Amino acid sequence: MSNNNRIVYFKNLGVKGYKEALDIQRELFDKIINIKTENRNNSENSLQKPTPNYLLFVEHPHVYTLGKSGSDSNMLLNHIELKAKNATFYKTDRGGDITYHGPGQIVGYPILDLENFSLSLHKYVYNIEESIINTLKCYGLKGERIKGASGVWLDPLNPVKVRKICSVGIRTSRWVSMHGFAFNVNPQLEYFGYINPCGYTDKKVTSIQKELGEEIDINEVVEKTKDNIAQIFQMSLADCENN
Repeated sequence: MSNNNRIVYFKNLGVKGYKEALDIQRELFDKIINIKTENRNNSENSLQKPTPNYLLFVEHPHVYTLGKSGSDSNMLLNHIELKAKNATFYKTDRGGDITYHGPGQIVGYPILDLENFSLSLHKYVYNIEESIINTLKCYGLKGERIKGASGVWLDPLNPVKVRKICSVGIRTSRWVSMHGFAFNVNPQLEYFGYINPCGYTDKKVTSIQKELGEEIDINEVVEKTKDNIAQIFQMSLADCENN
């Protein structure tokens, strides 16, 4: 059951630790799940509640996260070396392998009831990628997809030049999403050298800054990305609820 509520509460969390942001995600995720459970237990239409949707943006301090299908061997640093790089490491319940989050990167967490948007999981990931592709167009960059590999890539058909500019890793339960995407604007790309990004040993990682040869106003990219997500998903953004 869905009320097709396409209002999405947006909040930019600023710089926040991975665990703290994950706790916020889980609280909102559980809130949506609980409402859906109540709705299924109440057959009367008058008792049905609309499920809310959320979109969180955040910049994390240096952190590596490993998806549930990932391999520990793709983390190339030990605990002592991680500490020396001022980085932390977490195993998560999202899909995908290992990735890096850090300053200069836009991490987006859409916590949506996908039934509100009539979306399959495939179409949901496609829409995230399309939003990033449209944002890259604003900077003269051509983002593309690779069959069988989520995320957004540049020069995907050239095995020598192919490089990833945005990774996508999600979790869904009862058609509610969490986790999301990591979009490289001005990150310290050397941190990707300490892992096999997304499990790949033959593909590079890039950023808007590296491609254009200059630092980019990340706040501007935040606004463009947010607007493109709203357009692609046909959602109405609102200021995030206090709770």
